[in-house]
Amino acid sequence: MVSSPPRTPDRKTQLMISDLTGQRFSALKDFIDTLEGKGRWLVLTHDNPDPDCLASAALLSRVLQQAFKQKVTMAYSGIIGRAENREMVRTLGLRLSHMRHLNLKHYKYFALVDTQPRTGNNSLPDSIVPTLVIDHHPARRATSQVPLADIRTDYGATATIVAEYLLASGLEPSRNGATALVYAIRSETQDFARESPGPDKAIYDLMFLRANKRLLGKIQSAPLPTTYFRNLHEALENLVSVDTLVVSRLGIVEQPDIVPEIADLLLRLEGKTWALCTGLFESRIYLSIRTTNPRADAGRLMRRLIGRRGKGGGHSMIAGGWIELRNGDPAAQQRVLGERLAKLLRKKPEKMAPVTLGLAPTPSTAKEP
Repeated sequence: MVSSPPRTPDRKTQLMISDLTGQRFSALKDFIDTLEGKGRWLVLTHDNPDPDCLASAALLSRVLQQAFKQKVTMAYSGIIGRAENREMVRTLGLRLSHMRHLNLKHYKYFALVDTQPRTGNNSLPDSIVPTLVIDHHPARRATSQVPLADIRTDYGATATIVAEYLLASGLEPSRNGATALVYAIRSETQDFARESPGPDKAIYDLMFLRANKRLLGKIQSAPLPTTYFRNLHEALENLVSVDTLVVSRLGIVEQPDIVPEIADLLLRLEGKTWALCTGLFESRIYLSIRTTNPRADAGRLMRRLIGRRGKGGGHSMIAGGWIELRNGDPAAQQRVLGERLAKLLRKKPEKMAPVTLGLAPTPSTAKEP
């Protein structure tokens, strides 16, 4: 089966396609040209998908379908929990299937986006070696077995890499696709406040011109459920700190996405450069680390914190993971994780103390001058 040749991008677009993307895109085309017979692709995100992997999956699916005439299913596992992420899927009409509804025997080729095999944060069985992996996290050992792997740690978002594939194919980005990409880059880099912008800014500027600003606004201001405020209240009640590290724990949460959402918020506490939030979901403790230090390695720190009890990873400034919940007091297990992180950061866990949230005096309680 030989795919029809992709359309040649215009000169301005060609300047935005890196040499590496050109090589990797050609390798994908050559691979598809060698395929014999029909076979459906499964494009899979990491569990509890965020905007980056949602946009990546949508863009890659379009490249496979329209540039290479492949049959594709886009899928995820876990929960799309964060209000903005649910609004993104609903508003932009992203068509994803849940893994529990799929029979993997119906798929011949597998692609992972924003995740890698055997990392513990996706639901691809360990027995399946994916055909294609596109990610911006550090390469993992199992990825060396993948026929087509594109790992770029100097990119702020996986969606940026896939967007270059789209441009290389000669396809025009749709308005919804451009909107998804803009939101993905914005959320993944926190408006370029974390991670090196690199090529992400160029792709962002191009796609922003095509994005639907009204829909983008709807996604960013999605209504928040009352459970968000309950979780926030609990996080503030359990706030402890030592030096520049702030730690909080949540009890049982409705969806794991709230853990990194709270961690992002904690990092904004004045005088703090490290934040850890933990929460309980099903039989696991989920963890999220954030730092303002661009020279840190939060992903490596997370793996050291978790050890062999679970799975985790990340980038220089953000990391996530989980460990299996043991018998006993969950709160005590979460406190131990906070103390272990303090030790790893060379702080003194015995000096960790509650953060007092004082209230400003109200007019009725303020003293007369």
